[in-house]
Amino acid sequence: MGMNIVLVEPEIPQNTGNIVRTCGGVGATLHLVRPLGFSVEDKYLKRAGLDYWHLVDIRYYDSVDEVLKYQQENFPEAVNYFCSTKAKKAHSEVEFKDGDFLFFGKETKGLPEDLIFANYETAIRIPMRDDFRSLNLSNAVAIIVYEAMRQQGYPEMF
Repeated sequence: MGMNIVLVEPEIPQNTGNIVRTCGGVGATLHLVRPLGFSVEDKYLKRAGLDYWHLVDIRYYDSVDEVLKYQQENFPEAVNYFCSTKAKKAHSEVEFKDGDFLFFGKETKGLPEDLIFANYETAIRIPMRDDFRSLNLSNAVAIIVYEAMRQQGYPEMF
């Protein structure tokens, strides 16, 4: 099955390309919510993803609601985690399982606040200094998805 990474309106092609590469390395599905801040034919996107595109199942949606509907219909046992600096719970405090969905917002604004606070019990963050705003999106995805993989014993990764 594998983890599910959801990028809501990503803006920077290099970040999404790096996330494609991470998804390929861990066997995660990538869900992209439009509008995208770049063309999927973008040379920077392709370069950052290198030659891993064929290893990743990439799905496209027009809204977060479409992703949530897909999750409910296909992975009803999965938990939706909303990754945000506005959350209080650390990413290492939850128990990830195969098939869970990890939602990340666009680079300039993060996830919509109403989405975070409507799902606050499953909102998670990467701990960092109080005077530090945020990490790069592709780094944040890697940190959280690798914690999920560690908790699951790195399935099919050794």
